This record gives sequence, structure tokens and C-alpha cells, in this order.
Amino acid sequence: MATKYDLIVVGSGPGGYVAAIRASQLGMKVGVVERSELGGICLNWGCIPTKALLKSANVFEYVQHAKDYGIDIKDASVDFGGMIKRSRDVAAGMSKGIQFLFKKNKIDHIAGFGTLKAGKKVEVKAEDGTLTTYSADNIILATGGRSRELPNLPIDGKKIIGYREAMVMDKQPESMVIVGSGAIGVEFAYFYNSIGTHVTIVEYMDRIVPVEDADVSKQLERTYKKAKMKVMTNAEVTSVDTKGAKCKVNVKTKKGDQVIEADVVLSAVGVSTNLEGIGLETVGVATDKGKVIVDDYYKTNIPGVYAIGDIVHGPALAHVASAEGIICVEKIAGQSPEPLDYNNIPGCTYCSPEIASVGYTEAAAKEAGYEVKVGKFPFSASGKAKAAGAPDGFVKVVFDAKYGEWLGAHMIGANVTEMIAEVVAARKLETTGHEIIKTVHPHPTMSEAVMEAAAAAYDEVIHL
Repeated sequence: MATKYDLIVVGSGPGGYVAAIRASQLGMKVGVVERSELGGICLNWGCIPTKALLKSANVFEYVQHAKDYGIDIKDASVDFGGMIKRSRDVAAGMSKGIQFLFKKNKIDHIAGFGTLKAGKKVEVKAEDGTLTTYSADNIILATGGRSRELPNLPIDGKKIIGYREAMVMDKQPESMVIVGSGAIGVEFAYFYNSIGTHVTIVEYMDRIVPVEDADVSKQLERTYKKAKMKVMTNAEVTSVDTKGAKCKVNVKTKKGDQVIEADVVLSAVGVSTNLEGIGLETVGVATDKGKVIVDDYYKTNIPGVYAIGDIVHGPALAHVASAEGIICVEKIAGQSPEPLDYNNIPGCTYCSPEIASVGYTEAAAKEAGYEVKVGKFPFSASGKAKAAGAPDGFVKVVFDAKYGEWLGAHMIGANVTEMIAEVVAARKLETTGHEIIKTVHPHPTMSEAVMEAAAAAYDEVIHL
């Protein structure tokens, strides 16, 4: 029998490693089981490396439009391999940062694949096949997710790819079909389109980024079409023929079937949970529709076993997993944390223009029975946005007309992912629309648009 722990965490993504560090801060002896790189998908194959690629695309766009800013640059070209290398280097650096944090907080990294065993034990299979069993008073499952595969779109890693392959391609494709227009789909669409790949987006729903407010979807579709992307909504990929030099993508639309040729097809249709082989059935952990069932503090039906992140019900977002991990650990330690408010979780998409939102959309607020006041302020009326050469987009806010409660906010434009936290904090503090109007915002900034949108909701807007 190996070391006994106060807490073993299975998985080292933004849920697992954050939970481990918080537990160590609270005096627990912690071990983290990880079969791959520390930091999980987010740091190594998701949030961080994709943002590095998007920044490269953003810089290339600046260079292409340098003349708009009074700068003359000639013969700029894409070094695709260099972009990929920078992205991988950034990810590697972040993973090393987690190693440092583990050492600093005296957390043991247990390399291998972890499987739950009865009696609060975890069996870890090392790369060489060696099995070691560890015991702990508490176990947190944070095994995350992976690309979801559709039966008619099997990922082969070459012609039909998932997000991991999209980040490390040997050669830039001339053409690409992206199936799905959630965050992953539209981010890769922006990246590849901006460096010269012909991009077609195929979305099953009636609009792209369908979880966002309808006005945001319309704005992004306009921008993407202006950027020469082909956007197909109410469309379904029924099959892909990969036998020839190019993929032949069969797309079913309301106007009939179409065949689109492309070098590669990117499947971006969501995330599947990593629940297979981790011992849930052996121990008797209850699940529902591919998710582990937990209470408000992430406790499963088995005493001493908890689950957080993508494998429980809620948004599959890194910052959600981190918050869940902290709440879970603090509860284990005997503290009294507040349950997470899932209606005040910001969502960010890092395409260009960026998208950020929190709370109710206008349609959802009305459906929930609220009488609403809606304010909208376009960045075309923002001095900072115009000076920055980024006038596309807007801030839209939704308030309850009766009590002034801030029900939601929806933004599309440059740097809006940095602006949404103001709304999240304000909603947490139960701030009203009038309080935001009377909160002095610095000028000139993009964030002024939040104040102006709130003022627009109450017919007090100055700059429209």
C-alpha cells in the first residue's frame, strides 16, 4: 500500500489542479493523478494554445491592415509552422507553471491512469503497466472531456479532425469545412480564415453561436460573411467521402443537398465526458446522461467521492471547473462556501470580434416572465473603438423593468472578454441599472459602452 492522502484528485485540468492547490492551502495532504500533461486539456490543448494561435492571426490581420494606421509594411506572409510552434511553446510553459505550483504547495503528482476502487481507493496504472493503489479520505474526480464524435463524422485525425489536430497540423489547408459554430468552431474559423484558408461553417441550428443572444449571432454572421467565410445555417453534414484527394462533404439544407469539397473537415460539435474506465460502475457512482450526479457541493452518492468540471451538469468551462473545485474542497474542509450561481457564469468566445455574455438573453428573460428594459450601445459610437480601428459590435444589457435587476449582458467586439467581469461582479452585488449609469467610467475606454448601454435602457444615453 502506497501513501495515504487526505485528498486524491483524479485529473489535473483547471478543475483538478485548482482543487488540489486550495486543499493544500487548507492543510490537506494531496495527490493528483494525471495520465498526460499537467494542466489537462485547457492548458495543453484548449484554452491557452488556441488563444496563442488566435493572437498570431490577430497580429497578421494588423499587419495586413497596417496602412489603415499610417504604417507601410510590405511582403508580410504567414509562417504556419512558426504559429503552431509558438502555440505549443506557450502551452508547454503553462504546464511547467503547474509543476512549479505543485512543488510550491507540496502536492504529489501521481503519473498514470486512475481508477476508483471500493473503500476510498484509487488504483493508478503507470505508463509501464505497473499498478499502485492509493487511499484517501476524499477523492475528487475531475477527468474532463474530449471532442464529441458524430456517427456520420468519425474523426480519423487526418481528413476529419478534432480540435487537437487543428492545433498541430503539418501544413495549412487551402480549404476547410467546420461542422458546428459554438466557441471552438467559430474560433478556428477566424484563425484559419484570417491566414488565408477558405472556410465554410455548417451549423445545424438556425443561427451561428446559437447559445448567444440572437443579436450577437446576427452580428457575427455579418462579420464572417464580410470576411469571405461561407456560413450555412439550418444545415447538416450527412456524410463525408474521404477517399479522394479532397473531402467531399454532403450537406443537407432546406434548399436541397449540396456537396462541398475541402482539404479537411473539422468536427466542432461539442464535448464528450471522460467517464469510461475510471471505476464508476465498480464503486456504484450514479450518473445521468453521461454526467456524474452531484449535490450543490459536488458530493456523489458514494461517501467521500466528489466530482467537478465537465463530468457534472453545468457549463463545460474552465473557470466553472475551477470555481467548483474550490467550493468542493472548502466544503470538505468544514467551511461554509456558497453554492455556485450557474446563472452568473460568464461565457467568452475568442474569435474576432470577441463575444462575451452572462445571464439571461433578451428572449430567455421574456420567456422567464420578466418585463424587460433593453439597452444597446454600438462600438461605432465609441471614441476608443473608433480610434483603435475596431468599430464593429455592441454592448447589449437586459434589466428587469420592475426592480432594476441586471438580468443579462451580451457583448461582441474587440476586448469584450476583458469587459464582461464588470457585469458579473455587478450582478453578484445585486447592482441595478441606475447604479451602473451613475458609476463613472473612464474615457476613452471600451468599457464606457457598458455604462452607455445601461443608460440607453433607461432613455438616458448621451452619445447616441
